[in-house]
Amino acid sequence: ALPFELWTHQAHVRVAFIYLQRYDFDQALDRIRAGIKAFNARHNVRENATSGYNGTTTHAFAHLIAATMQAYGKLVPVTDSQAFCDAHPQLMTRHALRLFYSPKCRMNPLAKTTFVSPDLAPLPRRK
Repeated sequence: ALPFELWTHQAHVRVAFIYLQRYDFDQALDRIRAGIKAFNARHNVRENATSGYNGTTTHAFAHLIAATMQAYGKLVPVTDSQAFCDAHPQLMTRHALRLFYSPKCRMNPLAKTTFVSPDLAPLPRRK
């Protein structure tokens, strides 16, 4: 029901936060993936090397969000997705993955369909 122009990076983070609150990581990730793919299909988003769903980006951002929730949840408790985004501006740029991935690695054709591990630095630990 969300208009395409409102499907921003922050909207992605908010949805991931909600799923990660409700489900374990693998279940949340499955729901996030399915939701993004369905939303893209409903809005005729072109799938090519630089557009459309990227499995590595989705997995890595979900990982960062989960790690942030675990590391800061007791220090900065939040219950809603907007408060989480406000409390963690470091996640509010889609470029946050540049700390972990080179463009070559993240834009590799394999990265579109499956999770590719970072080539610059490991993702933070999550429980």
